Amino acid sequence: MSYQRLPDADNYGTDGISGSSSDNLTLPYIDEQNRLFVEKRLLRKLDLRVSFLVLVYIMNCMDRNNVAAARLRGFEEDLNMTGNQFNTLISILYVGYFLMQAPSPSMYLSICMAIWGAITLFTVMEGAVRTYRAALILRFLLGFVEAAFFPGAAFLLSQWYKRNELGFRTALLMCGSSISNAFSTLIASGILAGLDGTLGFTAWRWLFFVEGTLTIVVAVSAIWILPDFPSTPSAWLSSDEQILARRRMEEDAAAGSEDQSKPAEGFSGLSEALMDWRVWWLSLACGLMLASSSFGSFFPTLSATMGYNATISLLLCAPPWILGTVTSFFVARHSDATGDRFWHIAGPLMVGIVGFMIAISTMNTAVRYLSLFFMTQASVAAVVFLTWMLNTFSQSRSKRAAAIALINSMGTFGNIGGSYFWPSSWGPSYVNSYLISILTSVTCIAMCWAFRMHLSRCNEAAEAEEQALGLPKGFRYIL
Repeated sequence: MSYQRLPDADNYGTDGISGSSSDNLTLPYIDEQNRLFVEKRLLRKLDLRVSFLVLVYIMNCMDRNNVAAARLRGFEEDLNMTGNQFNTLISILYVGYFLMQAPSPSMYLSICMAIWGAITLFTVMEGAVRTYRAALILRFLLGFVEAAFFPGAAFLLSQWYKRNELGFRTALLMCGSSISNAFSTLIASGILAGLDGTLGFTAWRWLFFVEGTLTIVVAVSAIWILPDFPSTPSAWLSSDEQILARRRMEEDAAAGSEDQSKPAEGFSGLSEALMDWRVWWLSLACGLMLASSSFGSFFPTLSATMGYNATISLLLCAPPWILGTVTSFFVARHSDATGDRFWHIAGPLMVGIVGFMIAISTMNTAVRYLSLFFMTQASVAAVVFLTWMLNTFSQSRSKRAAAIALINSMGTFGNIGGSYFWPSSWGPSYVNSYLISILTSVTCIAMCWAFRMHLSRCNEAAEAEEQALGLPKGFRYIL
């Protein structure tokens, strides 16, 4: 097929709007055959750039969770930690997350990333971190800066991809967490085993130094690679692609809405989100899900309960997370293909519950290691949950941005509380920890089921109204 430019493409600015950026004006007509060609090219370019977010997220998770690996090589002892102080060190990072979660464009994301890399490097300095209190302050600051990334990345995805495209792209982003959990332990095992005492630094300080340096390098690269929004001039897009990028989002949002009323003057997207009970419902469900997955922050510790040395324990952490990464792709693709969200959330959580129950039942080394493979499947649910959240608040960009920030911020309380599910005094069996994780998983599944029923009723009401008024089929919530 020969390529032709979209009609009148040169008469439009980078927003795809002739002489104005008003959302009420109409984008130019796009020939269907040409559109398919341009859309394929647009998505290919966009996927290449957005895939860099996965690397950013890997560094995010690596810098966040390196204390779990450092714990196996003298981190607690060097800083004279006692009791639940390590749990508090894990928890304090998420306090910073709660205070600072807000969607961010590419430049802001890159700057925040460079700062959290610098904070990780600062941890290496002997004079800076000699005590638990100093480490606690740095962990808080790390969470304070890292908080900008995830809601900003999720919001950015929702500005470029249509609802039926979000699931797989969200999975690509979220798999960064599993990839980080898998390969950061491999990296940590090499650093902790090979660099201990080099240049007078202990092994765990070398771990922070290497990972902090890598983060800063990636952050500088992200400034020129990550996209902003379809309405922002982009040198990497042709005028045809820029027009189509905006049109795709307008078409996706204009499919219809249960609520066509305009917000009262002076009410922002934040006000709308705060007054929508669904935001609070999903916030609680998200918090429960994150609490049930808090084992991830203590995964090296759980691996170490099998009795192996630090290096082997870290190496054993990789296979379960690699399986979780592969599963994320299949579950997300199947969720998009079937148009279902709930069962693709409940299923992984149920598999995780099986893992918790296996771990409770025995201290046999092989069986407990098997349970870790089941547990990592629970993290797959978060991939689909995020997509469901983006789909549900897809009509208003400002409300969607506020909803993402609020749900992620409130959900962070799950991470804060979940950090205390795993005190050393409950080890090595951690029966109480697993029981709490089962309870939070079951409650989360129940809340998601209730939310699915609500959305189903909304869809039925919309369909009945369209039939009564003779209207074409409009917006439907994805269940």
